[in-house]
Amino acid sequence: MNQNKLFQRTRLRLALWYALVMALILTLCGFGIYRAIAHAYWVTLDREIESVAGTLHDTIELKLKQPNQLEPVIKDILPNICVVGKSCISESLNSQRHTLSAINQGDYYVRFFDNSGRLFAIAGSYPQGLSSSFNQELWQTLKDSQNKLYHQISLRLHTQDHRDWGYIQVGRSLADFSSYLDAVKLTLALGSPIIIGLVGLASWCLAGLAMQPIYKSYRQIQQFTADAAHELRTPLAATQATVESALLMSELDEIEAREILQTIQRQNLRLTTLVADLLLLARLDCPPIAMRCDICCLDDIINDLIEEFAALAIATGVTLKSLIQVSTPINILGNQDQLYRLFSNLIINAIQYTLSGGQVTVSLSCSDHYAVIQIQDTGIGIPLQELPHIFDRFYRVNSDRSRNTGGSGLGLAISQAITQAHHGSLNVQSELSKGTIFTIKLPFNFPSLNTTRSIYLKFLTPLKSAVKDSL
Repeated sequence: MNQNKLFQRTRLRLALWYALVMALILTLCGFGIYRAIAHAYWVTLDREIESVAGTLHDTIELKLKQPNQLEPVIKDILPNICVVGKSCISESLNSQRHTLSAINQGDYYVRFFDNSGRLFAIAGSYPQGLSSSFNQELWQTLKDSQNKLYHQISLRLHTQDHRDWGYIQVGRSLADFSSYLDAVKLTLALGSPIIIGLVGLASWCLAGLAMQPIYKSYRQIQQFTADAAHELRTPLAATQATVESALLMSELDEIEAREILQTIQRQNLRLTTLVADLLLLARLDCPPIAMRCDICCLDDIINDLIEEFAALAIATGVTLKSLIQVSTPINILGNQDQLYRLFSNLIINAIQYTLSGGQVTVSLSCSDHYAVIQIQDTGIGIPLQELPHIFDRFYRVNSDRSRNTGGSGLGLAISQAITQAHHGSLNVQSELSKGTIFTIKLPFNFPSLNTTRSIYLKFLTPLKSAVKDSL
């Protein structure tokens, strides 16, 4: 229960951190998008004002004759022009006549300043309360009395004979621009919490997926600890019971004492074997140093094992034979003790789970890059649903049979660990009541050991053969 709470808290913490980081990223992205939209809109606005002002400037400049004096023909261009200090003239507009109809659509205004910087005339939708002081900067952003923003451009005007006439300023209201940016900000402000909420939900799911391997590993450690404790407790309990029964006897003759000691020795051997297996698995899982590798002749190893287990096979009524399918010895780089343990585990299993009259065949062949070893039996087989679990530690397909044969459930786990330590593969095929085939593929050379192997094969193999011949 406490472990579940710990994992839930860890998952929540991961989800919150993920959501926080994503919220920060999305906020920065949203700010960047807003700035990009504002910049693009601002550039478009500048080009629009510059186009209108340039057309108006070029049109008016061709009509000017005297400095600080507007020619009557300009009224045809700007019908609603108003000279400061005089009455304004208002005329109906002819949209087909004026190419600069944008000035009269309510967004634009025009201001004329003389050479001294005095406001001379205005036209268009001139805002109330706009500062009349002259500033000859090219681009300006101004506010009227109602704090509405306007953007304008200032251009120099000349007469027909190229004398300085004054300045023209063309500007437009930024109301539509501001309302558009406000809509963008509102969209981002309302959309961000929704997106962050979805990100939070997704982060919770992703944190759960990320925690699954950790939780599974933790459960495996728990199961491994429980199984190891159970396996250790069985011989300890037997030893304790034997000792207690001996202590209850008033007298012990030599025969009884020897039987008690033999019982204790058997249980102690079982404990020693189990601890040794656990230590081997620990070393294979987390090797402190690189594994010591020698030239290992697989032919010799298999022949030695066939000879070693011949008596066990005869005792159980099983035929044990080897099938070497190569004409020359197969040598690989590996740890000889571990390879002996790998093959012996599988051969012992095959003999123990094969009924009397059956057969166990150990074959050796090779491909371009691998040595292939197969241990095939005609035994009881393994159920299909059990195959994915047979390499798990302390896992038994048939607990009673494993108990009778003295197995601890670590043999296949050790075999797989040794195979992986040699960068090989271990596969199994089985059919109930027909038998099982374990296939081991071992590479001729480990990664990064190609050079070492070539040196060994070239120089040391002949020396090894010579030493054998001399012996």
